[in-house]
Amino acid sequence: EVDWFSLASILFLLMFAPLIVYYFIMSCDQYQCSLFDPLLDLLTGKKHLSDIWNKTPTLTYRAAGIYTLWVAFQVVLYVFVPDFCHKFLPGYVGGIQEGAVTPAGVVNKYEINGLQAWIITHVLWFANAYYFHCFSPTIIFDNWIPLLWCANILGYAVSTFAMIKGYFFPTNATDCKFTGNFFYDYMMGIEFNPRIGKWFDFKLFFNGRPGIVAWTLINLSYAAKQQELYGQVTNSMILVNVLQGIYVLDFFWNEAWYLKTIDICHDHFGWYLGWGDCVWLPYLYTLQGLYLVYHPVQLGTANAIGILVLGLIGYYIFRMTNHQKDLFRRTNGNCKIWGKKPEYIECSYMSVDGTKYYSKLMTSGFWGWARHFNYTGDLMGSLAYCLACGFEHILPHFYIVYMTILLTHRCIRDEHRCFSKYGKDWKRYTAAVPYRLIPGIF
Repeated sequence: EVDWFSLASILFLLMFAPLIVYYFIMSCDQYQCSLFDPLLDLLTGKKHLSDIWNKTPTLTYRAAGIYTLWVAFQVVLYVFVPDFCHKFLPGYVGGIQEGAVTPAGVVNKYEINGLQAWIITHVLWFANAYYFHCFSPTIIFDNWIPLLWCANILGYAVSTFAMIKGYFFPTNATDCKFTGNFFYDYMMGIEFNPRIGKWFDFKLFFNGRPGIVAWTLINLSYAAKQQELYGQVTNSMILVNVLQGIYVLDFFWNEAWYLKTIDICHDHFGWYLGWGDCVWLPYLYTLQGLYLVYHPVQLGTANAIGILVLGLIGYYIFRMTNHQKDLFRRTNGNCKIWGKKPEYIECSYMSVDGTKYYSKLMTSGFWGWARHFNYTGDLMGSLAYCLACGFEHILPHFYIVYMTILLTHRCIRDEHRCFSKYGKDWKRYTAAVPYRLIPGIF
């Protein structure tokens, strides 16, 4: 059943999330990235909504062509080019991999080739920039708002198609969830793993491609625009490109591990993932680079080094925390964390068919410091991106505010699920590891 709070939250997001994205991008385009000036102009009568809307670039054939080619190219790389990176990159897990068991007991297979797609895409990008010159490296920035309309069209189209598919021709009918509430089903999704054919999995494709592959290209386009406008690329822009590039590469290097995360293992595919991955992610996760095009910031050496160190430490915590859990799970606890055998709590739970299972929850290493210490590292990295932009405007700092809300909510959602699963054993675990994100504080 859908409670009133959840329904109200969903209606709010469906109505206002697209407007929020538009407002942020419009603020940079028309108000030099000021979030308050548009509101002041409207409240004082200096401008009307129609004035702002009429100055907004519209959908163009050029943007539609660019976006169609982009998505089609990523589909081809995803479906038709088997992974070869795992054959020559030591430690990389690619190729055909199995996902987690779905609620209906299905184990889907995936062709893990995101790193390969990222490499091919970026090799072609740099080859064009330095040799072929088929298009300008600033092409993304120059068509940013027209591309926004294309991304919205795809986001709504795929979300609507996923809902219709869930009703009339689901990939696996037993893995569908119907609440009876249209808005909830549309946003959170009906099908668990909607697929077309053997390999095109909606959830994995839209979670990783085209938005995350584009993330680093978008930042490169911003850097190229800075070079074009000011004759140089500032160290803050370089920091944003490097730190976010590390995050993106980490995602694709560990794409097989991503099959075990909450997005793939628990979320159904609806507007939340479909539209969110097409619009919200590429447009709001790249605000720092967009801001730096309008407000280039040259950091002092000490500040630049401090921000870089913060970002790298955050990444190290994020990666090592996840590595410790993955190692613990793969070896069933028969491993060493920080040089000694890990500590854990034995838990049991009942499946839907009444079968009793046993599990282990680690209470040492980074997981002894806090129950979601990987999120803490993620937040440190997010803060570093924002600090690189200085404090003249609040717009580039939206990301750390959003990520704090998102990851805190994810903590609560995950722990609610774990309490329902483990019961009193979960209480034993939370007593052993009392903090969620920040040891000694929260």
